[in-house]
Amino acid sequence: MKKITKGLLILGFLFLLSACQEQSVKINLAEVTRSLFYAPQYVALEQGFFEEEGLEVELQTTWGGDTTMTALLSGGADIALVGSETSIYVYAQDSRDYAVNFAQLTQTDGTFLVAKEEYPKFTWDDMKGKEFLGQRVGGMPQMVGEFVLKKHDIDPHTDLILDQSVDFANIPSAFQSGNYEFVQLFEPTASVFEQEGQGHIIASFGEESGKVPYTVFMTKESYLEDNQENVEKFTRAIYRAQKWVAENDASTIAEVIAPYFEDTDLDILTSSIERYKSQGSFAEDPFLDEEEWENLKTIMDEAGELPIDAPYDDLVDTNVAEEVMNE
Repeated sequence: MKKITKGLLILGFLFLLSACQEQSVKINLAEVTRSLFYAPQYVALEQGFFEEEGLEVELQTTWGGDTTMTALLSGGADIALVGSETSIYVYAQDSRDYAVNFAQLTQTDGTFLVAKEEYPKFTWDDMKGKEFLGQRVGGMPQMVGEFVLKKHDIDPHTDLILDQSVDFANIPSAFQSGNYEFVQLFEPTASVFEQEGQGHIIASFGEESGKVPYTVFMTKESYLEDNQENVEKFTRAIYRAQKWVAENDASTIAEVIAPYFEDTDLDILTSSIERYKSQGSFAEDPFLDEEEWENLKTIMDEAGELPIDAPYDDLVDTNVAEEVMNE
């Protein structure tokens, strides 16, 4: 009798375990690049916030806005973390199932101006006539870079020797080996260059450009309609991570997300995260407000890259964020 009872208990446990596993929903998430800028996302993964929502999130790095959006629109990814400007480009193509922004992760530009030489008393005029290795045409880093330069009365196409021919992934190595005097870099690359004496961080494009929905979680309109509950669970996990990042210091955050940056020293991770925290780059909630959206369109328009006056109400869905934040 005892053996039968024990067997039934084991079978019951296996049944419950199987049921729990069946309830777990898989979400394929594509990130545009691997960056410390996305620290809250890695916190959500490492701290088990997605798992606690019953989600199995599989992360893939798709390296570039175009490839990330292709993955999303083709069904290779359910959700994409990418610059919100990409959703405007898709919308302008009169797509029937366009990408909708539903949760904001970063709220400033994440790049820094790095110079080969030291500039103890740097002014933006120091860049005039110099070789500047820019980012790809139509991408947020380049558009924000141009916006900031114009703000300081510098025309990037006439006052600088501007090179935009290098692929995103190859920009750091091109700067190292080339004759460029300035470059626009994300962390931790900027700090690594500084530590190794290969460059000097002299300005922040994030501080200069103001708040903008720089990196946002988006999904196809059809996916959002058919999977509202799962998108809410995803956003709830991200919101928990955002609050966790806001409440913890840079060194604690660095220790948690270190597995995603195995080739970077912990002290560099810490200083880079602190730099982003100090300038308010990490959004503290997933809500993308209309003022930020309009700032994005202004930046794109000044760069000559705004293809259409993309309406906030069409491309931004705040219902999920508001639902999660009001719980």
